[in-house]
Amino acid sequence: MTQRSSTVLPHLILETASPSHLFLQLLLLLLQAWWGHSHPQCLDFKPPFEPRQVLGFCKEYAKFGCCDQEKDEEISNRFYSIMDNFDYSGYTTCGNYIRNILCQECSPYSAHLYDAEDANTPMRVLPGLCRDYCSDYWHQCRYTLSLVLENLSSTGPGMGPGSLARITKLTEGIEEDRQRFCDFLELKDNQYCYPNVLTNTELNANLGSVREDAEGCLELCLQEVANGLRNPVAMIHAGDGTHRFFVAEQLGYVWVYLPNGSRVDRPFLNLTQAVLTSPWAGDERGFLCIALHPRFTVVRKAYVYYSVSVKKQERIRVSEFTLSTHDDNQLDHSSERTILEVVEPASNHNGGQLLFGHDGYLYIFIGDGGRAGDPFGKFGNSQNKSTHLGKVLRIDVDYNDDGAPYSIPSDNPFLGEKESLPEIYAYGVRNMWRCSIDRGHPATGRGRGRMFCGDVGQNKYEEVDLIIKGGNYGWRAKEGFSCYDRKLCQNSSLDDILPIFAYPHKLGKSVTGGYIYRGCQMPNLNGLYIFGDFMSGRLMSLKENTTTGEWLYNEICMGRDQTCRFPKLINSYYKYIISFAEDEAGELYFLATGAPSASARAGVIYKIVDPSKRAAPGKCGIKPSPVKVKGKLIHFYPKEEFVINKKPTTTAAPTTTPRKTTTTRKTTTRKTTTKATTTKAATTVQVTMATTPIATRPTRRPASAPVKPSFRPTVKPSVKPIGRPAPTSALGLATSIKPGYRSTVMTTASSWPAQTQTVIPTPSTTRREGHPLPRPSPTPQHRRPHHVLPTAFAKPVTTRQPPSTPGVTTSVRRPQTTPARRLQPPHAMTTPRPSYWTPKTPTSSKPQRPPPNTTLPKAQGEKLRLGEKLDNAGEGNQVHKGPRGRPRSHGFKRGRGGRRLRAGSVRLVSVDGLLDRGRVEIFIRGEWGTVCDDLFTSKAATVVCRQAGFTAALAVMKRAALGEADDSVKILLDDVECEGGERSLLECKRSKVGKHNCSHQEDVGVICGYHTGEE
Repeated sequence: MTQRSSTVLPHLILETASPSHLFLQLLLLLLQAWWGHSHPQCLDFKPPFEPRQVLGFCKEYAKFGCCDQEKDEEISNRFYSIMDNFDYSGYTTCGNYIRNILCQECSPYSAHLYDAEDANTPMRVLPGLCRDYCSDYWHQCRYTLSLVLENLSSTGPGMGPGSLARITKLTEGIEEDRQRFCDFLELKDNQYCYPNVLTNTELNANLGSVREDAEGCLELCLQEVANGLRNPVAMIHAGDGTHRFFVAEQLGYVWVYLPNGSRVDRPFLNLTQAVLTSPWAGDERGFLCIALHPRFTVVRKAYVYYSVSVKKQERIRVSEFTLSTHDDNQLDHSSERTILEVVEPASNHNGGQLLFGHDGYLYIFIGDGGRAGDPFGKFGNSQNKSTHLGKVLRIDVDYNDDGAPYSIPSDNPFLGEKESLPEIYAYGVRNMWRCSIDRGHPATGRGRGRMFCGDVGQNKYEEVDLIIKGGNYGWRAKEGFSCYDRKLCQNSSLDDILPIFAYPHKLGKSVTGGYIYRGCQMPNLNGLYIFGDFMSGRLMSLKENTTTGEWLYNEICMGRDQTCRFPKLINSYYKYIISFAEDEAGELYFLATGAPSASARAGVIYKIVDPSKRAAPGKCGIKPSPVKVKGKLIHFYPKEEFVINKKPTTTAAPTTTPRKTTTTRKTTTRKTTTKATTTKAATTVQVTMATTPIATRPTRRPASAPVKPSFRPTVKPSVKPIGRPAPTSALGLATSIKPGYRSTVMTTASSWPAQTQTVIPTPSTTRREGHPLPRPSPTPQHRRPHHVLPTAFAKPVTTRQPPSTPGVTTSVRRPQTTPARRLQPPHAMTTPRPSYWTPKTPTSSKPQRPPPNTTLPKAQGEKLRLGEKLDNAGEGNQVHKGPRGRPRSHGFKRGRGGRRLRAGSVRLVSVDGLLDRGRVEIFIRGEWGTVCDDLFTSKAATVVCRQAGFTAALAVMKRAALGEADDSVKILLDDVECEGGERSLLECKRSKVGKHNCSHQEDVGVICGYHTGEE
C-alpha cells in the first residue's frame, strides 16, 4: 500500500491563522492524512472516459481521461488568458509549464493529483507535482504562480469567491523561497505526482480496461438498488419510456419501482392467496416469473408463471392479466385468464421463465417434472415430445381476446409431427433457470435475438446454452458435455446441441442464467455474458471469440476497497444469486438473498458497475416519461455501507487453503490468499469552502436423495470454492473479498442500559454494515468540499455560549430490521430458524446503525426500554416523513437573558472559549444534545453558522475534533442532510430525534466566519 499525505496548503495556514489558532491548525494537519492506493478517477468522483470528440488542447488525454471537448476548451481559454501577460520569451519559457499544470484536470488520475479521491477531505488548488519538476518550474517560471492562482481563483478546482486576496498574500511569501514553493506544490508520492504518473508503466498498463487481479479475475463493483425483498425472483421493465422496473417476490407480490428508486406502496399484482409456496428455506414452488407484452403501451397485458394447487394436485399455471384502466401501476386482478396449466409430478424442477422474443412470441421454459435423473417413462420427460415437461414452448398470444387463449406459430418446428405437442420449440432441457435475449451490439446489431439460458445440472455439471429452434439439449442422456444416462448417450440419433459453457460442481451447484451486457454506461462490458451460481454465490462471465466462436471464461470478483472507492458503490453482496435482470437502458442487475426463504426479507437488488471506465458525459442520458402514481411512494434507503464511507478496520479476513480447478472449457489454476487488512485509524477533518454552497432457485441433488426444497442444499455448499474462497455464515453470506460477498455474524446491541440489557441478534460484519444510511449525492460542479484558504475571523458571536445542561441520560437503540426475521405470508406457517444460522461473537464493538426509514410503534419502543424482545421486524423500507414547515416545539427553555429557546436552536461549545467554532449542540424537547458527523456536510454547517450569527461555514470538523461531549449529554440527531437554505437542522433530512448509531467520538463541530469583503 502506498502511503501518502495531503500537504495542500501548510504554509498558507501558518501565515493566515492567528497565533491563538496555531496549535489547533497544526493538530488538524497531522490528523488530516489519508492512506491508500490511487486509482483512475476524475474530479467529479467518477471513472475516466473516452471523449466523444477530439480534444484540441490537452491532446495527451484525447483517448482516455477526464475532459470532454467543452472542458478542454475551457482549459484552453484559461491558458491563453494567463499567457496574455507574457512577452514572446516568457511565452516560450513558461508556456509549457502552465499548460501541463492546467491540463492535469484531464488526467485519468486527476482526483489523486488534486487530493480529491475522498469527498470529505480538502482538495488541492493545483495538481501535485514531483519535486524535481517543481524545482525546474521554480528556477524557470516561479513568478507565474500568482498568475495561475489568480486565474483559478474563481473558476479552478478548489477555489471560490474571496480567494484572490488570500492567494496574493500566499504568493508574496513563497515565490522567493524554493523550499516553501515546492512544499506548496509537491505531491509526496513519487509514483503519482506529475509528470511521473505519465511514465509509470505499472499505472498505465491496461489503463481504461476492466481491472483484473493477479489471477485474472475481473474486478467489478455494485450499487444497491432495492432491499427488504422476500426472495426476489424476477425483475423486468415495460419498455415504455418510463424506466420503471417491476420486481416479483416468490410469495406472489409484484412491486413497481420508479427510476429514482422509490417503490409504489400498492403492489402491481398480488397473487399471494393463489400461489403455492411455503416459508421453508429452499421451496422451489411459488411465483416464479412475469413478462410484459412487448407492446405494453398498446396491448397493456402481463403474463405470469406460478405454482398452484388444484384439488391437491400441484400444477404450473401461466396466466394473462390486463392493466387496470384507472391505474398504470396496477393490474386488474379480476382479469386473470389461464393460458396454460401443466401438472407437476414433483415439487421441484418447476422451471419458471417467460420471455417475449424479438419475433413477438411468448417463450415458456418448463422443468422436467422433478426428482433426480428424470425417471419418468422410458427416456424421461425431457426427451418425450408428447409432454410439456422439460421443454421450451413457443406460443402466440396476440389477438386472443375473442378466441382461444393462444395460437401456434406457423413455423414451430414440431407442428404436424405425430405424437409431438405443437407448442414445443426446443426439448431435452432439465431445469432452465433464467434466460435472456441478446439486444445485439449497439452499433452493428451483431448477436441480436440470441437466446441464452442457464440449465441446472444433476450431479456434476452446470451449463449455459444457446437456444435454437428444434434443438435437443441432451438431458437426460447428457449433463453438460458428459454422459449421464450412458445408454441414451450412445444413441447416435440423439443429435443433441452442446452447451457453450459448462462448469463442474467444484465451482457451483446451481447455475443462474444471466445477460449479455448491452448497456451504455460501461463500454468495457459490451458483449460480456454475465451469470452466476445460486449455491456458491460465484459471479462469472463469458466472452465470445468472434473468430473461433468459442466462449472464454473469466470469473468476476468484487473490486478491492480502493477500486470501488466511488460514490454509492459497494463491494459485497448476499450469496444466493436468484436472478439477473436488465433495465430499459440495458444496464445489468442481479437479485440475491441472504436467506433463501419466501418469508425472509433478505433480498437485495444490485446494479453491476465497472469502475475502470465510463461512457463520455452526456452520451447515456435518459429522460423517463412521466407516470402518474396513485398512492404513496416508499423511498429507498441503502443498507450497505458505501466503500467510500468505510472506516478503518483492524479485523483480519479469513484465510483459505489454495486449491486448483479444472473447468470444461479451460483449466484455471488459482491460488487464493487472503491478507489481514490493517489500516491505521485517522481522524478526518473536513475543510470546506464557505461558498460551496437487490428465489426460488432450482438446485439438484444426488439421485438417491428424496424430494426436498432445493434451496436447502443436500450437499453442504463448499465454503472454500475452487479459486475463490466463499466461507459462509449466518444468512448465507460469504466472507471472501474476491468473490465479493459479505460475511454476516450475530451480534448484540451494545448500547442498552445495564439495568435493562437485552440481547437482540442483528447481522453484522467486521465493518459497520448493518443498515448504513443514504449517502448524499455529490454537489454540483466538482461535487466536493473545496479547500478553504483560512483567514482570521473578524466578527465575534454576540452572546456567550450557554453551558451544557447537566443530567444523566441513556440512549436506547432500536434493533435492526434484518433478513433473519421471518415474516409470515398470508397462508403460510412460521419457519424455524435455518440450520445454517450460527451465532458468533461480535466482530465489532460499534453497534450497527439502524435504518432511518424504519420506525417502531410506541408500544414496541416501550417494550425495548423494558428489555423485552420484539417478535417481528418491520418492513424493509417505510415512508419516513420529515417535519413539515416550521419545526414543532417540544417546550421552551430559558436561554441567556431569559429569552425562550425554540426547538432547533443551536450553540457552539468550545473548550477554548472561542466564539466562532465549537462542537454543535442542538436544543430539542427541552434539552441540549449533540449531532453526529455522519453525512454532515458544509450545507448543514451553513445552517448552523447562520443560526449562530455568521454568514458562512468555513469548515466541518468531524470525529469530535473540536471536543466531545460527556456521557451526560444525549446524542439527538444523526445522518443530517441539508440543502443549505433550511432555518434549522430539524428541517433537514435526518433520522428521528434520538435515533442514532454513533458515539460522542463522532460529535460534529463547525468553524464559522464571514464572506470575504464583509465589514
